[in-house]
Amino acid sequence: MISSVTASSAALVPASKLPEVGTTIFSVMSALATEKNAVNLGQGFPDFDCDPALVEAVSKAMLGGHNQYPPMAGVPLLRAEIARKIKAIYGRPYDAESEITVTAGATQGILTILLACVHPGDEVIVIEPAYDSYVPSIRLAGGVPVLVSMELGAGGYKIPWDKVAASITGKTRLLMLNSPHNPTGSVMNETDIQALASIVRDTKILIASDEVYEHMVFDGVRHESLCRHEELAERSFIISSFGKTYHVTGWKVGYVAASAALMREFRKVHQFNVFTVNTPMQVGLAHFLANPTPYSELSAFYQQKRDLFRDGLASSRFKLLPAQGTYFQCVDYSAISDQPELHFARWLTSEVGVAAIPVSAFYQHGKESGIVRFCFAKQEKTLQEALQRLRSI
Repeated sequence: MISSVTASSAALVPASKLPEVGTTIFSVMSALATEKNAVNLGQGFPDFDCDPALVEAVSKAMLGGHNQYPPMAGVPLLRAEIARKIKAIYGRPYDAESEITVTAGATQGILTILLACVHPGDEVIVIEPAYDSYVPSIRLAGGVPVLVSMELGAGGYKIPWDKVAASITGKTRLLMLNSPHNPTGSVMNETDIQALASIVRDTKILIASDEVYEHMVFDGVRHESLCRHEELAERSFIISSFGKTYHVTGWKVGYVAASAALMREFRKVHQFNVFTVNTPMQVGLAHFLANPTPYSELSAFYQQKRDLFRDGLASSRFKLLPAQGTYFQCVDYSAISDQPELHFARWLTSEVGVAAIPVSAFYQHGKESGIVRFCFAKQEKTLQEALQRLRSI
């Protein structure tokens, strides 16, 4: 006989591992932008297509029969091309067989690093404002996030290395870094590198270096990848993204480079949380990556968009913060409103017709600075329409 007493669905729900996590601000603001027919400069994705040659390369791979599982670490040809590119740009020789793994986007790579390296109770230092996957991923690994806020001055956002050093304890396992930095657009320089090296020297601290915007550094400045620096490279996982580099964010293909010893631990987790990444896109990307021109020209491509956007806002009531890299521009709106950032972003979307992201959303405790972030990875006509609306305030 079937019992008339059944458990309620609520009783079956396990205790949440991420009780404070809800719908991301990016989804919220994009939905509001759609509802209000606003120009969406909120979520960080291009509104233009990738190079048709890349689509053709993937199509050829599909038609050529590359549709079954590739090796767990990724298609050998793609890993070889990644290693060749890193050596050509940064001078570090990674072994394609043992030191490079293709991932299902950078976010999966980040989670895998943390699951592989962080044990319950280990501390992970996070520089805020920070990409929103970092802290939840640390918590899923059982780690304890230790938050250090960037300092904002006349030169833009800077990492306070003295405070980073003061946050180091015997439990510190890993340091999360991101340069070029989302959301601030700041870029680490040689002084930052030397400060970082002095902090981790003679420790067992690992580094996860999120470098997905590596090809978007402006004004002739070079990207200081941690793999340029032998002392740091030995303890670092370098994360990058084809989605950002080739305007195909929806493909979710990236990679992680690390020493063979670190990569062995990474792959132990990778093989069970994703196993591998779709084959035809890997093959297509391998052939496309052989030509350095697209990524070599990317900084100039986005600098033109940055300059157009900044010039267009110069006569507005927004105060422009420095934008040294990425495809994001942060602005201070204090001359326009004293509303909290989320309220201002909602008002801007609903009443002005331009969506932005509150920078407070990149802090665990919602630090208010009166700053929102725009994405300028858009067609010129999209940017011009947004600028017209923003100048009307």
